[in-house]
Amino acid sequence: MAELTKEQEILIAMRKTLTAIIRDVTPPPGMRHPFSDSTIEQVKACLGMIAARERELAELQGRTSERPYYADEPQEVQLIAVETLKRRSN
Repeated sequence: MAELTKEQEILIAMRKTLTAIIRDVTPPPGMRHPFSDSTIEQVKACLGMIAARERELAELQGRTSERPYYADEPQEVQLIAVETLKRRSN
């Protein structure tokens, strides 16, 4: 894997900080959130721009296969349980 650029490190830090703030201020179900609708839309826009730039930088480095996936989504790599492997006798 290629080493991250300073820009990529900044984008990662910004994304993690914004999502941590969102987690910290998200109220329990049934309670009103503390942010205005305008602020919520601005945060969504920021996260969208961060994700888009991270994608662009990954493509420039040839890391286009990195993306999140659902647990039930078919994967190119298949996991094999260790118990199914047999030791060869030499």
